[in-house]
Amino acid sequence: MNANFSPSPNQTSFALQANSQRILALSFPHLQTDRIARRRWGLSWRSKGRPEAPPIVCSGKLNNAMRLTALDELAERLGLKKEQGVAEARAMYPTLEIVEEDPAADRRLLEAIADWCDRYTPLVAFDGKDGLFLDITGCAHLFGGEKALLKDVLSRLFHMGIDARGAVSSSPGHSWAVSRFGQSGVIEDEAAEHVLVSLPVAALRLEGQTVDALKKLGLKYVGDVIDAPRAPLTRRFGPELLLRLDQALGREEEPVSPRRPVASLSAENRLIEPIGTEEQILALTRQVAMSLQPSLEARGAGGRVFELVLFRVDGRVFRISVGASQPLREPKLIAGLFSERLQAVYDDLDAGYGFEILRLNVLRHDPFNEAQGDFEGGRQGEISLSVFVDRVSARLGADCLQSFQLRESHVPERAVITVPVMENLPRRKAEQDIDLPFREERPLRLFATPEPVEIMLAEVPDGPPQIFRWRRLQHQVARSEGPERIAMEWWIDGDDAEARDYFRIEDEIGHRFWIYRRGFYGQEFYPRWFMHGVFA
Repeated sequence: MNANFSPSPNQTSFALQANSQRILALSFPHLQTDRIARRRWGLSWRSKGRPEAPPIVCSGKLNNAMRLTALDELAERLGLKKEQGVAEARAMYPTLEIVEEDPAADRRLLEAIADWCDRYTPLVAFDGKDGLFLDITGCAHLFGGEKALLKDVLSRLFHMGIDARGAVSSSPGHSWAVSRFGQSGVIEDEAAEHVLVSLPVAALRLEGQTVDALKKLGLKYVGDVIDAPRAPLTRRFGPELLLRLDQALGREEEPVSPRRPVASLSAENRLIEPIGTEEQILALTRQVAMSLQPSLEARGAGGRVFELVLFRVDGRVFRISVGASQPLREPKLIAGLFSERLQAVYDDLDAGYGFEILRLNVLRHDPFNEAQGDFEGGRQGEISLSVFVDRVSARLGADCLQSFQLRESHVPERAVITVPVMENLPRRKAEQDIDLPFREERPLRLFATPEPVEIMLAEVPDGPPQIFRWRRLQHQVARSEGPERIAMEWWIDGDDAEARDYFRIEDEIGHRFWIYRRGFYGQEFYPRWFMHGVFA
């Protein structure tokens, strides 16, 4: 079990500039066909051996023709090529099994693999349609070193039925080139150029036209490009060629953007025996939360958004997030939030053969208020309200409880918005000592959409109505107050937006209304009246 604050994005960028990062690039040359094979023969089909079956290829429409888009290993050994016509391939091998491509399913599989790779580092980035980048800077020693980490990654993926190639170096470009065109392994800085020179120029991540043009000039390998004069290459192919070369050699920085926000604080427990019951998950969550508490206390912070990550034995990953209305650091309260959330989602949480890793992330934290409550228990009501809001929101969702928040607008329907109580509760408590604007003339209930009112009699030109009809009922005005003129916001409603004249009106029975007139008497059109709210 360990806990440590991750570096901020600025710190990560500095590390990249210092060229001290270590990047693991993974490529999946048979991702599409592996997905089909896993569905048909099970996840462990590679370790058990390929069954006796025809070669599997995927087809798609390219240049208005059906062509091969993906091949398995058997199809490659038979001499089939990508972008080969489907009719030609079927004529060569009539037993060939052709499956229509499914890019969405391939993307879901790649995302699942990326989730699984979070067990090694939270800095996982996509690399096109069939690859990943893992920033393993500073974490390889937790797995026995870079070679042991790479071996573990490739071995586990193999037993999950996925063909993977990997390489570790100090730059994303170099790792990418070796993982796709070289031998999987760990490349030290002093051997980087030596490994790169023997690779084809396509390893520099260049456009196909540029690669073909380089080959026509006799520049077939990266070493040929390194030895060639740089000025003529720039004039002929532009700056991209030398940029890609310098990135592969580590001379130019290349940022790797993680696919998920990096947790500010994280702790995990790797289990010898997998767990699967709700009680076991909650008990372990509380233990892991206890390891986070000292770090939170040292920083004077408390967590606002927590994420529980469960790594299943077969590679599937589940993520459960909860929020808190106030910063929390007490393990019992944190585990209580996940208890409520698990009761709502546990039926959809397929434990399978169990979870082998449990990780607790703090995705957001705020300063922790350590003020002592008074002897009369004045803060007990605040604590009880926060606990109630957190428990209900954890079980039913953050949007189940709503509150009102003021906005800087004088237009009534825009002056107040509804927001989740969880987000607004800290703001409301911070504003308790501030005199907020409160207007007694505003109605208790404001309609989201003003309703038309038929005016039977009104004072002209600026007076209130005397008799009006609303919702099929006629009302006789007994008292009125107004008008209160409110101009619309020209930057939203336009320069020609009509002003409103609001009246507070009470009828003979005692019902009180908030009515406004849009437009003025004496103009070319007749003004219109609307009901915007009712008072208590």
